[in-house]
Amino acid sequence: MKTKYMNPYLAGLMLGLVLLMAFFFSGRGLGASGAFKNLLVASEHIVAAEHVETNGYFGKYVADGKNPLNSWLSFEILGVLVGGFISGALSGRLKIKVEHFPKITANKRLTMALIGGVLFGFGSQLGRGCTSGSALTGMAVLSLGGFITMAAIFGTAFGLAYTFRKNWI
Repeated sequence: MKTKYMNPYLAGLMLGLVLLMAFFFSGRGLGASGAFKNLLVASEHIVAAEHVETNGYFGKYVADGKNPLNSWLSFEILGVLVGGFISGALSGRLKIKVEHFPKITANKRLTMALIGGVLFGFGSQLGRGCTSGSALTGMAVLSLGGFITMAAIFGTAFGLAYTFRKNWI
């Protein structure tokens, strides 16, 4: 049975409305990488509290007894995970499996995904935001940096597609 997905134009419109609502209700756009940074700081604070508290960068996340996970970004990511789970369950697509091309193994697919995720996470910290924060939200406020970021993301993907295509087709 063929899986039916949402119309991409409708999905794009809905994403734009979610972005608009984020600005309206929180005064900020969307972003995901900050939530993972908050999780990292909270985890490190459990293991090495003194190090985090005295660190010039991480210390601001726990100053004055603040909990880094008590951030709108953490709730945003939690909502994305719960929403994705509910969507998958309601559409009958909720199953554990690894999507991969028959010419590569599931382990190679997972390894490539892990490497790509780590590189993208590292890049999001260098660029001070992820795709949704730097590009999507940046473009929504007509930031030149947002447009440059989106062009760089799509340009890099297009440029590297030929090299990595053997893993998918």
